[in-house]
Amino acid sequence: MLQGHQSWVFSNKPVILSSATVGGPFEAQGKLADDFDILHGDIWLGQDSFEKAEKKMLEEVCDKAIEKAGLQKGSINFLLAGDLMNQIISSSFSARTVGVPYLGIFGACSTSMEGLALAAQLVDSGSATYALAGTCSHNATVEKQFRYPTEYGSQKPPTAQWTVTGAGAAVVASNGNGPRITAATIGKVIDMGISDPFNMGGAMAPAAVDTIQVHFRDLQIGPEHYDLIATGDLGKVGHTIASDLLNKNGFPISEDKFTDCGLLIYDHTKQDVLSGGSGCACCATVTYGHLLNRLRAGEWKRILVVATGALLSPLSYQQNESIPCIAHAVAIENENKEA
Repeated sequence: MLQGHQSWVFSNKPVILSSATVGGPFEAQGKLADDFDILHGDIWLGQDSFEKAEKKMLEEVCDKAIEKAGLQKGSINFLLAGDLMNQIISSSFSARTVGVPYLGIFGACSTSMEGLALAAQLVDSGSATYALAGTCSHNATVEKQFRYPTEYGSQKPPTAQWTVTGAGAAVVASNGNGPRITAATIGKVIDMGISDPFNMGGAMAPAAVDTIQVHFRDLQIGPEHYDLIATGDLGKVGHTIASDLLNKNGFPISEDKFTDCGLLIYDHTKQDVLSGGSGCACCATVTYGHLLNRLRAGEWKRILVVATGALLSPLSYQQNESIPCIAHAVAIENENKEA
């Protein structure tokens, strides 16, 4: 199971039995709108707070993923979920509604792949038959907690990113048809001393590079092993830094093979998202929607998704702390495993 220092290779290759995504009105204007299962025209989702709207999206996406898997909630052994809100309240309050055994996790915007890796580990080890991994974010809740409320109308520098309003979830199973999770690399916390909350891409890029390099070394493979390598939400700034660092460190990845979910989700010619998309839902919606759809369609055979997270809090920022960052990688292959 453990290969190298910090990677898991899954001998039973757990199956992504289903995945689902939910998006908001701004995401409906983006390039990947057709890959969402549910798109909302109201950023409030009919709720009386943005936090309740975020919770509702996670509830919806969990229900949708379970429905697409042809299962009932009672079949799910464990829900693994996390978000950006203090004490991961969106996930914990959603778990109250979903009503299955719950493991709350926090990896900031790396939560999607952290949850998927842990779900695969539970299933591969026989500790679960069905595990549900999910996460969510909301533009207005994140702006209010980490920066300024949207009503304030503050201007942002070009390095800033647009938090995705959405949610994503996947059902991981021991048997069935669908893409298979073959390996995962758990990242280390990397802190290069950046303290600017408007430059998350620059802060997270070294963590993404570290995890990608460790993944290659642990598994004794190179970039050519994958048809696509996608980071979570580095945006334009972070993606450029990551590409440069990989080249410098002897792991060059061609432009047609190396992308970022924060660059894919929005139309940068029509939507003013500065450096790109971000938030827990960025990697989750792009992976569980667009990337898996293309993988299922046979366009690729193997992909590596490297979700990135900035592990700061409002309190740490107020105390002038720098931003610790992390990245978790999950390898997914387009091979069916019959029940």
